[in-house]
Amino acid sequence: MKTGIHKELAPYDPDWYYTRAAAIARKVYLQPGLGVGALQRKFGGAKNRGTRTFVFQKAASGVIRHILQQLEEIKVVESTSKGGRSISRVGQQDLDRIAGQVASGGGDDGSGSSSDDE
Repeated sequence: MKTGIHKELAPYDPDWYYTRAAAIARKVYLQPGLGVGALQRKFGGAKNRGTRTFVFQKAASGVIRHILQQLEEIKVVESTSKGGRSISRVGQQDLDRIAGQVASGGGDDGSGSSSDDE
């Protein structure tokens, strides 16, 4: 599935959904009150129209909406009274803990040193 009409192909990474979910959680953490429409604009991009000029297109709303629903189920984000989503207390603790692990080098990023250099 494509992540927007401005894309020609689907993502190559098999874990693209989890990467997008983490990016959405981060954006909601930094800017409380974001809804599906605002996130569509944040993840949108330029559509290549051949010889015509590029035009901005929004990202796929179904993917964003589904991720927000899943994040609500695991209590990372919550709906606000004015509309949109904000990070929950539990979600903020989780994201802060994960960010601390990544900052201290505890994250599994695959950049371990190898002694096979010859």
